[in-house]
Amino acid sequence: MPEKKRVSEVLGGPKTIGVQSPAFAPGGKIPKQHTADGEGLSPPLIWLNVPREAISLALLVEDPDASTPQPFVHWVAYNIPAGSEGLHEGVPAGDRPGRPAGMRQGANGREGRGWVGCAPSAGSGPHRYHFELFALDTLLDLPDGATRGSLAKAMRGHLLATGELVGTYSRDD
Repeated sequence: MPEKKRVSEVLGGPKTIGVQSPAFAPGGKIPKQHTADGEGLSPPLIWLNVPREAISLALLVEDPDASTPQPFVHWVAYNIPAGSEGLHEGVPAGDRPGRPAGMRQGANGREGRGWVGCAPSAGSGPHRYHFELFALDTLLDLPDGATRGSLAKAMRGHLLATGELVGTYSRDD
């Protein structure tokens, strides 16, 4: 079976952006309220060191430990203003959540729009959730419901820097 690759592994780019969450430490357990076992709220995120020349940001959250052929997609968000400092907890579902202004959300692995909470299969052990942030030199011209693949394709040639935060969750605890 070929190795699953996350979009950040395929696109590369300098990893100079810091991505953090007040909800969990790097490599730490994602709190239940951000999972399918809780309220399913998107976790709050903060980022640092976005390049000054960035026009927009894109966020992709992937679970490479899922039993799917590609990493399971928990969140696709793009055209986030480069001057923003993060995302608040509980970003509403939908193509255009309204805050921050201009942000768009694409299709998650459940075919919804926005964050879908962590829900690993019982007995599969801890899964790693990669919150990947991409600084871009453009706004992306993507239709509503953009997928992981269409986001990756649109970002090619526009990537300035990346950053990543990894959290874990298991139903086996």
